[in-house]
Amino acid sequence: MIVAAVLFAYAALLCTLAPRLLRGAGWAERAPRLGIVLWQVLCASALTAAVLAGLALTVPTVRVGSDLAQLLQACVMALTAQYASPGGAAAGAAGAVLALAVLGRLAWCTGAALVRIRSERREHRTVLDMVGRADPVRGVVVLDHDEPAAYCLPGRHRRTVITTGALDALDDDQLTAVLAHEHAHQAERHDAVLAWAQTLAVAFPRIPLFHDAEAEIDRLVEMRADDVAADRSGRLTTAAALLAVAGGRTPAVALAAGGSTAARRVRRLIEPHRPLSRLRVAAGSLTAALALAVPLLVVGGPAAAATQLNYCPDGTPAPQVTTMH
Repeated sequence: MIVAAVLFAYAALLCTLAPRLLRGAGWAERAPRLGIVLWQVLCASALTAAVLAGLALTVPTVRVGSDLAQLLQACVMALTAQYASPGGAAAGAAGAVLALAVLGRLAWCTGAALVRIRSERREHRTVLDMVGRADPVRGVVVLDHDEPAAYCLPGRHRRTVITTGALDALDDDQLTAVLAHEHAHQAERHDAVLAWAQTLAVAFPRIPLFHDAEAEIDRLVEMRADDVAADRSGRLTTAAALLAVAGGRTPAVALAAGGSTAARRVRRLIEPHRPLSRLRVAAGSLTAALALAVPLLVVGGPAAAATQLNYCPDGTPAPQVTTMH
């Protein structure tokens, strides 16, 4: 019971307090890739803690002997002891419902999101093949449209799309920056990162952590792509390129250089660049690693300790059942 309670408390703290501490954090804008990783890790850690809490209530931990028969006997006796009492049976049933509900909801929403995304991308590729024309020199699909816009359609059959309006509005250096931005989205699979965050927000809409993670990751992946483009073409050139394509309309299934966050990103590129120190990056990486490890350590500690003890030592007439609750 103690392990389950600790895991529940840990998951609750992550889901409620972590968004308040991280939402709009200034350091994340200085190291967007680290910010993306930390938000993803916190979401994964909260989910893992919730599932393991349910399993901890459902399946007791037993002391393990060296003999397989003794191990099986210990497992049967531990389960029998737990479910023999009304309280133990209720706790086990509640734990099973929690674990299955979380995993089932996540699997359903993930499957639905994958089907929807695949269908939308396929339909948009068909449209692009019909109305766009390939530019093999630049490696893009050009659409005849006066509105300046640039975006990438990710996936196995990826496309980088740019309008004739954008080609007219951008000089060569700015065009290079825009294309570098879109290629960064594709190379770092930002579509998968965003799809996972959006799936969690849809699956568990009332949990602040997942709601805020979707918004923050959406903002940070664009900043990360901006940084890649700035490394290639310079920060001011990238800022000018973003301004030129900021108002362009793009399909929801695509990743665009413009968008609603463009104004803040332009200001960020114009301001003096202040990357995080190596010490703070290391501290953030360590925090992410610890957050991911905590649920496993909470469960693994008692389980590891149990393996060091004989459940049915020689000469003992009957094994003694212990649980990790």
